[in-house]
Amino acid sequence: MSRFPDVEPVEPMRTRWRLPPPHLADAEGLVAVGADLEPGTLLAAYRTGLFPMPIGRRDVGWWSPDPRGILPLDGLKVSKSLRQSQRKYTVRFDTCFREVMTRCGDPKRPNGWINKAFIEAYERLHRTGWAHSVETFDADGVLVGGLYGVKIDGLFAGESMFSVARDASKVALIGLVEALNRAGTQLLDVQWTTPHLVSLGAIDVSRREYLELLDRAVVASSGNDQ
Repeated sequence: MSRFPDVEPVEPMRTRWRLPPPHLADAEGLVAVGADLEPGTLLAAYRTGLFPMPIGRRDVGWWSPDPRGILPLDGLKVSKSLRQSQRKYTVRFDTCFREVMTRCGDPKRPNGWINKAFIEAYERLHRTGWAHSVETFDADGVLVGGLYGVKIDGLFAGESMFSVARDASKVALIGLVEALNRAGTQLLDVQWTTPHLVSLGAIDVSRREYLELLDRAVVASSGNDQ
């Protein structure tokens, strides 16, 4: 059964940074450059509709694209062939988070952006119960696909996925959606849509609509609120 481990996340120390609001994004969706990747900063960003990606070798950019990609949790498209592939794999949660993220950040992959600083930052989030991995294993118990992201209340912010076997990342996504539905999650954020994600049911929404969905999904009671 696809289910997240029953772990209560630990609220980190409040961030010392005040990130600008999403509506100040430029035409590319970039809102700000700087700050840090501490747990409090990351959670404050996600709670206000931002997510980080590196700019160059050292700088962190904070993004709010318009349109924003989401995958409606009642709209996942699963083909007959994908159902057949699903039977070949076993899906697990949070058993090898760092390995999944490292595989997602393989420098040989085109447009790779996940560096060591990001891996260490999200592993800290994972240890405190906020970041999760979904892993796909083949019949020999070999990790062949997976994804990771951040779960805050009714939001799951998907970050990246990888696959080295047919449909392995798609099967991880099926497991994720099943787990999110069981947990009563309301919003699956995929940042930008791609043809791969659109084929699975992802859609674009405006920034305004995304922020309205986010407001309903995230309980704004944390000391990290901006």
